[in-house]
Amino acid sequence: MTCKDDRVRTEDVLAAIATGLWRWDNASGTVTLDSEAARLLGLPAEPVILPEVAVRSRFHPVDWNEINGIVALAVAEGTLAEARLRIMDDNGRVLRIVRSRSKPLENRGTDGRLDYELIGTIQEIAEPQPGTTALHTPITGDWRRSREAFLLDAGRALAEARSTAEVLRVAASLSMPGFSPDGLAVFGVAGDRLSITGHHGHDPGDEGPFADMRLDTDYPAAEVVRTGRAIYLPTPEEYKRRFPATWPLAQRFGRVSWAFLPLIVAGRTMGAWMAAFKHPVSFSPDERSVLTTVARMLAQALQRAGVAESERELTTGLQRSMMPQLGPRIPGMTIAARYVPTGGGLQVGGDWYDMIPLPSGRFALVIGDVQGHDVRAAGLMGQLRIAVRAYASEGHRPDAVLSRASRFLAGLCSPLDGPDAYGDPDEDPASDFQSPRFATCLYVECDPETGMLEVARAGHPDPAIRMTDGTVLMRPTAGGLPLGIIPDPDYPTTRFTLEPGETMMLCTDGLIETGGHDLDTGWARLRAILESETHDTESLEKLADLLVQAVHGPSSHHTTGPLADRREDDIAVVLLCREGEGCGCGTRLPHPARPARRTMLTVAQAEPERIAGARRQIRELLHDWADEEQVDSAELMVSEMVTNVLMHTDGDALLVAEAVGELGGRRLRVEVADSSDELPHKRHPGEMASSGRGVLLMEMLADSWGVDPRGEGKSIWFELHEQSKPDSD
Repeated sequence: MTCKDDRVRTEDVLAAIATGLWRWDNASGTVTLDSEAARLLGLPAEPVILPEVAVRSRFHPVDWNEINGIVALAVAEGTLAEARLRIMDDNGRVLRIVRSRSKPLENRGTDGRLDYELIGTIQEIAEPQPGTTALHTPITGDWRRSREAFLLDAGRALAEARSTAEVLRVAASLSMPGFSPDGLAVFGVAGDRLSITGHHGHDPGDEGPFADMRLDTDYPAAEVVRTGRAIYLPTPEEYKRRFPATWPLAQRFGRVSWAFLPLIVAGRTMGAWMAAFKHPVSFSPDERSVLTTVARMLAQALQRAGVAESERELTTGLQRSMMPQLGPRIPGMTIAARYVPTGGGLQVGGDWYDMIPLPSGRFALVIGDVQGHDVRAAGLMGQLRIAVRAYASEGHRPDAVLSRASRFLAGLCSPLDGPDAYGDPDEDPASDFQSPRFATCLYVECDPETGMLEVARAGHPDPAIRMTDGTVLMRPTAGGLPLGIIPDPDYPTTRFTLEPGETMMLCTDGLIETGGHDLDTGWARLRAILESETHDTESLEKLADLLVQAVHGPSSHHTTGPLADRREDDIAVVLLCREGEGCGCGTRLPHPARPARRTMLTVAQAEPERIAGARRQIRELLHDWADEEQVDSAELMVSEMVTNVLMHTDGDALLVAEAVGELGGRRLRVEVADSSDELPHKRHPGEMASSGRGVLLMEMLADSWGVDPRGEGKSIWFELHEQSKPDSD
C-alpha cells in the first residue's frame, strides 16, 4: 500500500471520529484546515487555507478571548493547549461544541517579535444532557465571573500584604473556585538547596524532610525550580511513576492531586509553590490558568515582602545605631525623648536628638533637623550628630559648638566642582544629591545642681517651659542662622534657670506643624497637652507619649510600620524635668498653695523685634489673670520699659517677671534692668511726642513702681495686684 493510500486512510479514520487537523500560523495570519476541520467550523468540507479573521468569526467571542491565555500558559508549561470552543453559524447560534488540542511552537522573527504556530486537532464533543454530569463542562459565564472575582480579590489581598508571614496567610485563605487546595507550601532557594518558606495544612515538624533538600533531588518542587516549568500530578499513580524516590515523603499526607508551580519574578525562578488536594483534580486548562495566575501574584507579593522586610531591617538597624541612648540617670533631673520617622519607607530621617556628658560635669541636650526626608538627610544627620558630640566633648561653649558645626556642615554640603563624589561626570552639579543642605539645631548646656541652662539656637524652634503650676511659656532665646548656610556664623547664648518642678520641652517642627498647623496653632495644640490635668501624677515618659499621640495617635518610642508611612515630617522631642513638686515626673502641689510663676528674657540692642516676644511672654505668664485690663496694662508697661532701654542706653534689656500668691490674690512684679546709671524722670510730652510717657504710664497703671540703682546700671520695676471679678448676680 502506498504512502498516499496511508494518508487517505488516516484522514478517513479522523473523519470517522469527527476529528479534523488544523495548523494556525500566527506570523502569517493564516489557518490551514483539512476537510473535516473545515466541516466542523461550518465551512464546506474541503481542505482550505483561510485568513485568521475568517476563522475567528466562527468562534463564540467569549471563547476566542480565552485562546491567547491558554496558548501562553501551554508555552510557559511546555504542555498542550486545550480549549473548548463554541462554533457559531451565520445567524449567531451555537452550531456545535468542539475541543481543540494542539502543540504551540514558538517562532521568534528577525524583528524580535514572538509568534506562535499551533498544530493540532479539532474534535466535536457532545453537549451534556439534562440530568447527567460530565468531567468537563463548557465554559460558562457564571464560572468565568466567579474566577475573575476570585483573582481580583486574591490580587488585592496579596498586594496589601506587607510581610512574608502576611503573604502566606493570604495564600492559605484563598478559596479557589471549585477546587480549593487543603495543603500549601512555599519553597525558597538558598544556594543549591531547597528550603521551606512557609506552609499551611500540615502539622509542625512535617516540613523537616523538605527543609534542606538539594536542588538535584528527584522531587517535584526541585525540578520546578531547575526547569522553571509547572508540574501537575492529578493522581497518586502519576506522582509515584514520575518521582518514585520521593513518593514516600508525600504518601503519608493522604493527598491525591498535586500542583507544583514556579515562582518567577523578572525572569528568575525564586522558588516553587505547591498546592495539594485531598479530592481528585484533573487540572483542566482553566484550573491550570487559575493556579498559574495565583503563582505569579504570589511570587510578586513574596518579592515585595522580602524587599520590604530587608529595608525595614536595614533602616531599623540604622535608626538604632543613629539614635542615642539617654545614658545613666542624672541626679536631680529626669529626661525623656521620642523619635518618630516620616513615611516613604525609610524609617530614619533628618531629625535627631542627643544627650552629651561634658568635661565640666554638666551635660548637653541637643535636638536638630537636617533639611529633607531622604537617604542623604539621614546620612548628614548621622555625620552632624557625631560632629556636634565631638565638639561638645572637647569642652567648647554652646556658641562655639554650633559655630564649628555650621562650618563642618557647610564644608560637607558645598557644591562639588567637576565630577561628583560618585565619579559621574555627567551628573548635574545642581542635582539634589549635590545641592547644599542646612540644618536647624538647639543646643542646651545644663547644670544639674543649679538648674542653669545656657542655650544656643540655630534657626530652630524655641524651647517651651512647663511651670510648676501647669502654665506653659514658649521661652524666647537668641539665635543665629541654621547650620551650613555660612561657614562662620555667630550664635548668641541665652541663660535662664529651670526651677525645681519645671519641665522644658525641645522639639522639631514636625511635632508642631504636622496636620496643617502653623507655628502658632501647633503650639496651641501642644500647650493644651502640656497644661492638661491628665498627666499630673504620671511619669515624664507618659507625657512624651501624650505629645506624640496628639499629632499621630498611639505610638511607641520608635514607631515603624503603617503608622509611620502616613507621617508628614520627622518628629523628635526631648523633655527635661528638674525634679520637684509640680513637674511632669512628680506630683503637682495642691491648690491653693501655688509656687511662684517666673519668666526671664533678654532683649538685645540688635534685636528690637524681640520686644514683641517680651509682650507675648507677659501675656502667657498671666493667661489666667482675673482682670484682663490689668494684663493689657502690664503688657503696655513692659513694652514701654524695654523700648526705653533700647532707645536711651547702649546696652541690652533684661526682663524678669514673677507672679506669686493664690489665684485671685496674686502679685505681679516685673523688673527691667539695664547697664545705664541714668535714672528716669518725669517729663511732660506734648500731644505729638513719641517718647517721655513711660513714667506717666506706670504712675497711672501700676499699683506701685520704682527704680533700684545697682552696682552696674539700674532696675526699673512695677507691681500689679490681682483683683478678682465680683460674682455676677
